[in-house]
Amino acid sequence: MAIREDQNRFKSIVKGKVREDFKRFVTNGEMIGKREDEFVKIPLPKIDIPTFRFGAKEKEQGVGQGDGDNGQPQQGQGQSGSGQGEAGENPGEHILEVEISLEELAEILGEKLELPNIQPKGSSQMITEKNRYSGIAPVGPEGLRKFKQTYKKALARYISSGAYNPDDPKIVPIRRDYQYRTVKKTQSPHTKAVVIYMMDVSGSMGDEQKEIVRLESFWINTWLKKHYKGLETRFIIHDASAKEVSEDVFFKTSESGGTLISSAYKLCQQIIQTDYPTSDWNIYPFHFSDGDNWSGEDTRLCMQLLKEFFLPNVNVFSYGQVESKYGSGQFLKDLQKEFLDDQRMTLSQIESRDKILDSIKDFLGKGK
Repeated sequence: MAIREDQNRFKSIVKGKVREDFKRFVTNGEMIGKREDEFVKIPLPKIDIPTFRFGAKEKEQGVGQGDGDNGQPQQGQGQSGSGQGEAGENPGEHILEVEISLEELAEILGEKLELPNIQPKGSSQMITEKNRYSGIAPVGPEGLRKFKQTYKKALARYISSGAYNPDDPKIVPIRRDYQYRTVKKTQSPHTKAVVIYMMDVSGSMGDEQKEIVRLESFWINTWLKKHYKGLETRFIIHDASAKEVSEDVFFKTSESGGTLISSAYKLCQQIIQTDYPTSDWNIYPFHFSDGDNWSGEDTRLCMQLLKEFFLPNVNVFSYGQVESKYGSGQFLKDLQKEFLDDQRMTLSQIESRDKILDSIKDFLGKGK
């Protein structure tokens, strides 16, 4: 019990450290690279973990009890080192890597940004059945037999009957000693959701702009996974043409040439119509760009696609404009002109890494 209390206290300390320095974790991509399944590893300095050190009992000595005179250095310490550089005057900083679950990160994100819980659209849900172990019974399938409980029951029988011999503690369970886990089937609604990320990878979108998109998408996914188990993600890149790619390619591709945003919207529409019936799925398209588009005609086509297909069928359509010294930023202005008061559209201007948290709040603050 004491160990469990210590573990809970340590987890509370870790979560407190993350809350204190949350903006740094959001804007630093190092943590994302250490993701494993449903956990990420976070480096946390200044948490000292006490440890015990054991030595040979017969050589055990206290402070000041070793050989040698006062002030005499011990052999091999401080005399023959080959390290380079001067001695510092400050103590070293101990950095500990600890695991924290994506669920816990989502909770912290929601607290820091005061995000509302998402209300899934529509009433169409899948019902999933799960087996929950709810107790112990004297009958059941062999695969569910609890050996520890069975042994305890047999031991109690031996002791109560006087058959237990501590010099020969052999316990043989019989049929009436057997204990089994009982299973109860539970049904729970399982709402389906997909996030479709689209990104402009033309020459004006540099590495810094893509890193901002990478960080935002990680935290967006973390929050959405809290509400949708089994969340699916798809990735589209575009310049003058669009194609679907893996997540790894999405953040590493560099292209050049012009930009036709409608190419990404058409491909996104095709993916939704083919794989995600809008009556059954909660759909979240996100588009990131620096705001350059090839022509006013293509922008008008984008507006048409948004009005006629996306906005009537998705939970919310989100556009994030990442500032670039090479981009005009005109596409955001065009969207603001058409959809500024439309709650089905979310627009966010991301000027730098420092604005990532504000942008996440823009995207997730509607609770849709």
